[in-house]
Amino acid sequence: MLTHFNERLIGKTRRSYMNFTRIARRMGRGAATTGQWLTVIVLSTPVLGCNILDKGLEATSPDKIVTSTLEIPANAGLITNSAIGNFECALKSYVVDAAMMSGEFMDATPTAANWAFDRRDTDPTADTRYATDACDSYGIYTPIQVARGTADRALQLLQGWTDAQVPNRQDLMAKAAAYAGYSRILLGEGFCNAAINLGPKLTSAQVFASAESTFTTAIAAAQAAGDQQILDMAYVGRARARLDEGNKAGAASDAALVPAGFVINASAETTPSTRQNRIQVFNQLGLVSVAPSYRTLTVTNSGGQQVPDNRVTVTYAGKNGTDNRTPLYIQTKYANSSSPVPIASYKEAQLIIAEVQQGQTAVNIINAMRSAEGLPPFSSPDPTAIATEVTESRRRELFLEGQHLYDVLRLNLPLDPAAGIPYSTVYLKGGNYGTERCFPLPDVERLNNPNIGG
Repeated sequence: MLTHFNERLIGKTRRSYMNFTRIARRMGRGAATTGQWLTVIVLSTPVLGCNILDKGLEATSPDKIVTSTLEIPANAGLITNSAIGNFECALKSYVVDAAMMSGEFMDATPTAANWAFDRRDTDPTADTRYATDACDSYGIYTPIQVARGTADRALQLLQGWTDAQVPNRQDLMAKAAAYAGYSRILLGEGFCNAAINLGPKLTSAQVFASAESTFTTAIAAAQAAGDQQILDMAYVGRARARLDEGNKAGAASDAALVPAGFVINASAETTPSTRQNRIQVFNQLGLVSVAPSYRTLTVTNSGGQQVPDNRVTVTYAGKNGTDNRTPLYIQTKYANSSSPVPIASYKEAQLIIAEVQQGQTAVNIINAMRSAEGLPPFSSPDPTAIATEVTESRRRELFLEGQHLYDVLRLNLPLDPAAGIPYSTVYLKGGNYGTERCFPLPDVERLNNPNIGG
């Protein structure tokens, strides 16, 4: 699989965004929502000297670092890679929470603080984990805003520097803008409302418009730099933003520019926890289980028989999750904690085209994907059946990639399990399944943003 950066480089800078996140959470107002970001570069070279122990108590607190000493052209690459690392960590956490709300995963813990995601009745006041937890836990709002804020800041700095000061400046600008755009995609798709840089409360449509604009910046910079990988990433991102906005023609136009075989991933490593594939780790640990509707998926062959759909292969662990009640089913899409997670791909671009064009074009795209997996073809002249199959193909092809939650909202798909069904019937956790299709704007934003007000 293709990546636009060396994973070892991101591994070297992972401590930057780990420390950045800690600092951002201590900066006071609105956790990660203020947009007043400090880019922190943490070098791995040890400090040597005979007086190091004596000087230890004199060390400046990390949140007192003067940004001007770090935000310099010489650090442009590290600043950009730090923003990329922030996004990668946020994405993996987002996929877990979004999977629970959308019915891909179900909670398997005895911890009541986690149940609201699965039960679809998140309280922005009481259920703070989704708002303020770190990205190696259940946090999504603050981590996504950290990712957006650092990418925005990297882009701002790069736009203020010159090509003479920063080698490959256009390429770094393209990367910063592309990841800033994807951070906005997660905000718009995952949350009912959001805010950017202490701005007013925005609708999802307004966030998508901001994402589209940011991807346009990335496209221009990637073209100037000759970076085909980031250009394709930005085309997929803008196509997704446009589809979310309802601009189907524009979405299909961008998606058609993406070449076969393209994919760009969020890299992962076994350590530290902020670099792990949280989707695989949480599932393997028994914190979440694959939901029933994904456990035995099949497709129909020419003889009318049902054959297993190997796009979503799930295995039973032979035990229950950590709550000792929920049967533990394990996804096999991500083999281990270092498995990469797709951000954008040719496959997604093709599914956007299929959704927009419908008809035989959609059938051909569906069958190309099925053929690649050794599955029998789909055939129908019925527009309704084709549209249904496109939606179902998205559900299966993009399983556990953070896409299904917004599909449930924008396509008005049935909630699974249905709203009103007691959450306690089998798992004895209390309450009923709710009607949420997006996470509410958390109090960390509402109470700390003067342009929203509490």
